[in-house]
Amino acid sequence: MDSETFDDQGWTPVTSKAHILLIEDDRETADEIIRDMADRGYMISHADNGRVGLERAREGRYDLLILDRMLPEVDGLSIIGLLRAEEVRVPVLFLSALNDVDERVRGLKAGGDDYLTKPFVLSELSARVEALLRRPAEPRTTRLRVGPLELDLISREANRDGRPVELLPREFKLLEYLMRHPAQVITRAMLLEDVWNYRFSPQTNLVDVHIGKLRRKVDAPGDFPMIYNIRNVGFVLREPQ
Repeated sequence: MDSETFDDQGWTPVTSKAHILLIEDDRETADEIIRDMADRGYMISHADNGRVGLERAREGRYDLLILDRMLPEVDGLSIIGLLRAEEVRVPVLFLSALNDVDERVRGLKAGGDDYLTKPFVLSELSARVEALLRRPAEPRTTRLRVGPLELDLISREANRDGRPVELLPREFKLLEYLMRHPAQVITRAMLLEDVWNYRFSPQTNLVDVHIGKLRRKVDAPGDFPMIYNIRNVGFVLREPQ
């Protein structure tokens, strides 16, 4: 289930002062938050599992995320870790039934901006939402560049020295990850976890196959190479020498 925007008088769109994404799998909690936030004039969208929530958060069209700590498919800590690695700087308010200090520290260190333990009163949630929304917005990166290689995150287009580089969706994500970490050695395990969302290492050459295809598109004949294989370690994207 993936809800759209609701108000408190029949679940119809309302005029918004901010657009909030709620990622919460508990239906009762989600309904209470949706109704309260909509009644206060916010646009609110809802995802009830981590995978869908992560996909929506990556769209970059939300002013705030309200994120449950424990979620099916992809947990809250993994979601915020992936978003911050991808330079998605939207404020995040964690919700969790885990109220010990270590859990709060983990949530904040992962990239969360605030942490509210369950059960909570809606007036406190609203106050925290308002406080986060008052913070100055950070500029959002929409274009990546490493040397002659450029990636447009809005149009989903890549080019090298003005030459279009046609990429499949997985290749685009792979190149985006490399370009966000230029000159850094990236291991296969990092790519499997952050690009494929695997939490295990499949006994295949999946990463190497995709890197090979990507390299042939980025490093065309006659180009100085940019994608390098570091034997027994991983890969690195460098500006041409």
